[in-house]
Amino acid sequence: MTKTKTRVSKIATVVVPVSDQDRAIEFYVDTLGFEKRIDMPFGNGYRWVEVAPADAVTTIAIVPPPPGKPVGNAETGIGLYTDDIDAYHADLKEGGVDVDAEVSRMGDPVPPLFWFRDPDANTLMVVGDS
Repeated sequence: MTKTKTRVSKIATVVVPVSDQDRAIEFYVDTLGFEKRIDMPFGNGYRWVEVAPADAVTTIAIVPPPPGKPVGNAETGIGLYTDDIDAYHADLKEGGVDVDAEVSRMGDPVPPLFWFRDPDANTLMVVGDS
């Protein structure tokens, strides 16, 4: 098998299906503090919305699921980074976010981390410095 050089230069967007885009925008923008980068109609009555932290390159598209596909309770595989994990965990908990009770500290090489869920119970991970 011949190994080829990739033509991919970045991960652009990760798609998270949601049941209510306005509720998801409120959560990701107002609660998490992300920016809304794109909010535009597309296709047959659909709406494409992308959010991201201020300096991030990769965005999260919060869109309806494809027809016949379920929404919610998904392990998104998204890992967010913060330089103050304890403060961010406390902020989310205080803000009413469905967040793990504590920051998990397993020791090297695993960074401190916790999980939280969006309004559709989609799970995201936060990692940070100790």
